[in-house]
Amino acid sequence: MKKRAGIPASGSGETSERRSWTKGELARLAARIKARGEELGFQQVGICDTDLGGHERHLEDWLASGFNGEMDYMARHGTRRSRPEELIPGTVRVISVRMDYLRDDVRPTSEVLAEPEAAFVSRYALGRDYHKVLRARLRKLAGRIEEEIGPFGYRVFVDSAPVLEKALAEKAGLGWIGKHSNLLHQRAGSWFFLGEIYTDLPLPVDTPGRDHCGDCVRCLEACPTGAIVAPYRVDARRCISYLTIELRGPIPEPLRPLMGNRIFGCDDCQLVCPWNRFARYSSEPDFAPRHQLDTESLVRLFAWSEDEFLRRTEGSAIRRTGYEGWLRNIAVALGNTGPDPAERDSAIRALNARREHSSGLVREHVAWALKRLC
Repeated sequence: MKKRAGIPASGSGETSERRSWTKGELARLAARIKARGEELGFQQVGICDTDLGGHERHLEDWLASGFNGEMDYMARHGTRRSRPEELIPGTVRVISVRMDYLRDDVRPTSEVLAEPEAAFVSRYALGRDYHKVLRARLRKLAGRIEEEIGPFGYRVFVDSAPVLEKALAEKAGLGWIGKHSNLLHQRAGSWFFLGEIYTDLPLPVDTPGRDHCGDCVRCLEACPTGAIVAPYRVDARRCISYLTIELRGPIPEPLRPLMGNRIFGCDDCQLVCPWNRFARYSSEPDFAPRHQLDTESLVRLFAWSEDEFLRRTEGSAIRRTGYEGWLRNIAVALGNTGPDPAERDSAIRALNARREHSSGLVREHVAWALKRLC
């Protein structure tokens, strides 16, 4: 089947939409898909249809409020983001998966955040790039399905296309979207990745997740920059994850002192969530921390050359920020160094070494940090 006409079959021959299935056959196939998914390291597999009407209205309102900031791609694809069958014609179901990533062999987040000279990197980015890990597993899952039923139509996605992954996961029964906009599960918290398989298999769907946030507002109160402006509404323009990863220009000055030592992402809303007391540690080797990024200091990371940055972030989600953004973020964190005289002197020396950097963006943030410390 040609790609334009619908979901491409993984091989030659008929796609599933031309077959005749009984309800019993489809139910047994769905059960086998979930079992194969767990064998491949996914903690949960769910299935949903493609109707995301309520989530589409929420997305439209969010975009109309300008909360996407410079993430123009959030609006560029129109309704293809909220209507899977428009993105990939022929899609009738979405197989949604989650995979835990929090490791027990990383330095505790609270310790890192409590030391201004330490560099905080969001827990999800400490290991191998999750896009690569989940995409490979999803392809293996699709391959296992194909071994059982023959060629069928499918496409694999891991945060790599206009896909409302959290909305799909909620509808597939993997949890509910919390007030901080992350997906939550009653027995697993929120420390997990999501991925999807769009397919033309008319599989039975699962019961959608139900909201269990109740009256809790801890995530709103904990957000360092006040980015969670209301329950279920996040203004990305204030979010530290957006500021340190997606934003390409200067970080707004009023927000810089609030960022502390967070140089790539932010986990504060997850740290305070009561549901994360049920989170389970991952044994996935790919998510183990690389290059001691859970224990490194700001000064050492700021000294990386571009070649060293590229070498040490190979196969890592950190690459997304780019070397210029990396130095910009660390300069801000160095400007937030605590009152300890020795640590301030060390930060000042590191910043002075970059005062004449070739990037105007880096120079501007270095100058701000020095003014703050001197």
